[in-house]
Amino acid sequence: MRTKEQYREKIFSMKPNVCIGGKMVRRDDPRLIPGVNVLELTYELAQDPKWKGLATAISSITGEEISRWAHLPQNPYDLLQKQKLIRLAARRVGGCIQRCMGHDAINALAICTKEIDMAKGTDYHKRFMDYMKIYHQNGLDGCCAQTDSKGDRMKRPSQQADPDAYVHIVEERKDGIVVSGFKMSITQAAYADEIIVLPTRALMEDDRDFAVAFALPGDWEGMTLVTRPVWLRGKDDPDCPPFCRYGVSDSVIVFDKVFVPRERVFMCGEWEFGRRVALLFADSHRHSYSGCKPGLSDILCGVAALAAEANGIQKVPHVREKLTEFAGTAELAYAAGVAAAVFGEKTASGVFFPNTIYANVGRRMTGELIYHEYNTLTEIAGGIGVTLPYGEDFECDPLKNPLMRFIVRNPNISPEDSLKIWKLVENVGASPMTSWYEIAGVHGGGSPIMETIALGIEYDYETRKRLARYLAGIDKEFNDAKDLEREPTFGDGLVNERLELNK
Repeated sequence: MRTKEQYREKIFSMKPNVCIGGKMVRRDDPRLIPGVNVLELTYELAQDPKWKGLATAISSITGEEISRWAHLPQNPYDLLQKQKLIRLAARRVGGCIQRCMGHDAINALAICTKEIDMAKGTDYHKRFMDYMKIYHQNGLDGCCAQTDSKGDRMKRPSQQADPDAYVHIVEERKDGIVVSGFKMSITQAAYADEIIVLPTRALMEDDRDFAVAFALPGDWEGMTLVTRPVWLRGKDDPDCPPFCRYGVSDSVIVFDKVFVPRERVFMCGEWEFGRRVALLFADSHRHSYSGCKPGLSDILCGVAALAAEANGIQKVPHVREKLTEFAGTAELAYAAGVAAAVFGEKTASGVFFPNTIYANVGRRMTGELIYHEYNTLTEIAGGIGVTLPYGEDFECDPLKNPLMRFIVRNPNISPEDSLKIWKLVENVGASPMTSWYEIAGVHGGGSPIMETIALGIEYDYETRKRLARYLAGIDKEFNDAKDLEREPTFGDGLVNERLELNK
């Protein structure tokens, strides 16, 4: 399997098509390194024997051991392991692990290419699986470029004054296609091996040119990544803990008449499947959030509990009650992810897909509560997160003694540890990364209204209405067998190995 050193060597050798602040930079630019560090941790976990079978899986394509981030889930156990891995890794880096977007994109394409072939007689699925073989053999990292800039939200893609508001086909050739357009808010594109492009919405026949899916190396000719990195402020703290090493970058990707070789094209004009592939990615990604958001809640809960102890209020009843809210959010979201896995279904492609109702329920709840969780941290910690003096001030001789006395609230915690606690509160609750996590928590994988729409379409309200008619005495009978006959699906290996989830 690929090592973090091999990943870094490959990324740093790529052509400099990343633009930060108006200048083209290489991928070893210091502003990108916090994000690179996150990706390196994912490769470290896969190499660690302790996490064998969790951070790794056996490829259904090559039969070799691969990173779980490249694995196409074959059963509920695979989905449960993915969920557990995301939560584990999120705790290690203090938040977003960034690998799930690529994982969710390959799941979506594996399923949808098979369905297109069955309906249209195309050969996309074989083409995609050939691509996946290379992906597995080389341990590649892909990011998903789904979100288009969209232009006028009241108009469809084909109605836009500027067609580049959505990535679209400019020309079809025997050896491939040419595409143009913009993708936005694409996390970790600047340090990904591959950019995997998907449609972002349902399409009509007039939108045929916008029904396009493909994958390209991150430094492909004609692509420019206009990138905004975010990282923690560490300049005033020479002893910054590992948490401060990590960050994230998002990119606007400009496709300027980019040629895509035929073997890398996985949808070309099949507008009827625009909605299907978009939702396959979104629902898979919402299941990934059932690992990611509990991980973030774990972090916020831990920091809030530590801040309460530093303030000497850890036994105050309303503080203890507030901490239980973190527990409720984290574990209900995680439980929704577990339910989505065990009530999922095997698709025609062989990929096992999570139950969309449970995936959307968990994701909507966490998106709605993310600001509340940060508010709870603020209520417990107080305003010191935004008024803490710089680290240099604590080293200044005339001020060192009074500041080290000032920083202590709980006499059982040393001044040195007290300062570290409040620095952590600042980094988690009042830094550029804080704003990123708040907005990403609402909009990543779709804002809560998108989960609401999904639940409005897919949930069985008619059965509930028939139940009400029965209880009201309007109907004499109520047959709920169909609603209750759904059983958990235990795939290969799950029955014997499910207890591993508790380790």
